[in-house]
Amino acid sequence: MSVDSPLGANRLAAPAASAAHASGAERASARRLMPVLFVGVFMAALDTAIIGPAIPALRAAFRVDNRAIGLVMSVFILFSLCATALMAKLSDRYGRRPIYLASVACFALGSLLIAVSPSFWWVILSRAVQGIGAGGITPTASAVVGDTFAPAERGRALGLIGATYGMAFVLGPPLAALLLVALSWRWIFLINLPIAALVIFMGVRALPSLRAMDVQPPLDRRGILVTFLLLAALVLAITHVADEFSGLLLWPWLLGAAALLLFLLVAIERGAEQPLIPLNLFAQRQLAVTYALALAAGFGMGAIVFVSSIATTAYGVSANHVGFVLLPLVLGSMFGSMGAGRLLNRIGARAILLVGFGLLTAGYAALSITGFGLAGFIAASVPVGLGLGVVVGGAMRSIAIDEAPAAQRGAAQGLINICNAIGTLLAAAVISAIADFSGSGIAGFALAYQCVAALMLLALLATLALRNDRGLPGRSLD
Repeated sequence: MSVDSPLGANRLAAPAASAAHASGAERASARRLMPVLFVGVFMAALDTAIIGPAIPALRAAFRVDNRAIGLVMSVFILFSLCATALMAKLSDRYGRRPIYLASVACFALGSLLIAVSPSFWWVILSRAVQGIGAGGITPTASAVVGDTFAPAERGRALGLIGATYGMAFVLGPPLAALLLVALSWRWIFLINLPIAALVIFMGVRALPSLRAMDVQPPLDRRGILVTFLLLAALVLAITHVADEFSGLLLWPWLLGAAALLLFLLVAIERGAEQPLIPLNLFAQRQLAVTYALALAAGFGMGAIVFVSSIATTAYGVSANHVGFVLLPLVLGSMFGSMGAGRLLNRIGARAILLVGFGLLTAGYAALSITGFGLAGFIAASVPVGLGLGVVVGGAMRSIAIDEAPAAQRGAAQGLINICNAIGTLLAAAVISAIADFSGSGIAGFALAYQCVAALMLLALLATLALRNDRGLPGRSLD
C-alpha cells in the first residue's frame, strides 16, 4: 500500500485487526469506484469507435465535402489533446473528483450540443467542447487508481480501464449502425447523456475528494497558453503532412513554429512555481523512457487505421465486410489489455512492455507479407491486437504512478495521453505518405508496414532501458 493514500497511512499505524478492517473497506471502496472510472472512460472510448459510421450521415445532413467533414475528427483530437495537460494538472491542484466529474459533464454537454446542432459549424464548435471533456477523463481516472488502489490491485484496475478501448471498438460500429437505421445520427451523441448522468450520480458518492494542498500558487497561465499553441502547431503540421505532403507548403513552417514554442515552453516551465508540464518528470530515466514508449505505442495504435486497406486491396474484402475481418484484431486488443493488467504485478511493467512490443513487431511484419492469403492476414492481425492491448493495458501508467510524485500523478498520466495521441497522428501521416510515394497499391502498404515493424522493434529495444521492476516492494508475486 502506498503511504500517500489515506488508507495506506491509516494502515501503517493500525494493529492487525484494524489493518484487516481497512483492507475490507478498501475492497468495498474499489467495488464502488471501478464502475465510475470504467463507464466514464468507456463513454469517451465509445465516441472514438462510434463516430466513424456517423461521418457519412453528417456529410449528407449538412451537405459538406470530405475536406470539411474531416474537421469533425481533427477538431476533436486537437481540443482533446490540448485539454489533457490542463485537466490533468487541475486534478492535481483541486482534486480528482471535481475534475473527473467536470470532464464527464463537459463531454455530455458537447454531445448534447452536437445532437441539437442547426448547422455544420455548430457541430464543429460542439466537437471542441466534447474534446475538452474527453481530454480530462482518462488521465484523471488513471490518477484516481494511483491514489486509492493498493499496488497489488493497480495493474488489474489499469488493465480493465485500458480494455475499454477494445470493448468500444467491438460494440461501437454495430451500435452506430443500429441507431442510424432505427433512429438518426443525432442519437449517436444523445446516447452519451444517460451514461454521463449515471457516472456523475455514482461519482459524487464514490470518488475521493482529496486535494493536493490548501494554499495553491498562481495557475501557470503562460504555460497553458504556450502548451495549447505548441500542440495546435503539432497537430496542424502532422495533419497537413497527411493531406498535402507532396505540396510541401505549410507543414515545415508549422513544425518550425512548434520547435520555437517548445523552447519557449521549457523556459516558462523552468520558472513557474507550479508548472503545467513538470519538467522534473522528464529528468527521471524511467519516466523519460516511458514517454518515448508511449509515443511508439501511439504510433502502433494509429497504424491499425490502414490495416483495413490491406484487406480490401490485397484480398478483395468489401468495405461492408472488412469490419468482420478485423474482429480478431479488436478482440485480441481487449483480451490483451485485460491479461496484461492481471500479469502486471507478477512479472513487472518492463516484461509486459517487452511482450507487447514483441507482438507488435511480429504482427506488423507478418501483415506486410501478402503471400499467405486472407487466412494468413487474419492470423497476423491477432498478435497486432494482442500487442496493442498489452502496451495500453496499464504498464506505462503503472510506471507513471510509481515514479511520479503523488502531487504530480495527474500531470504524469496526462503526458502519456499526449504522447499516445501525437504518435497516433504521426502514424496516419507517415503510413499514408509512404504508401502514396511507393505506389498506392499493396506494395506501398507492404513497405509502410515493414517500417512500422522496424519502429516497433526499436521500441522493444528501448524498453530494455527500463528498470527491471519484477518483485519490487508492493508487487504481488502470488
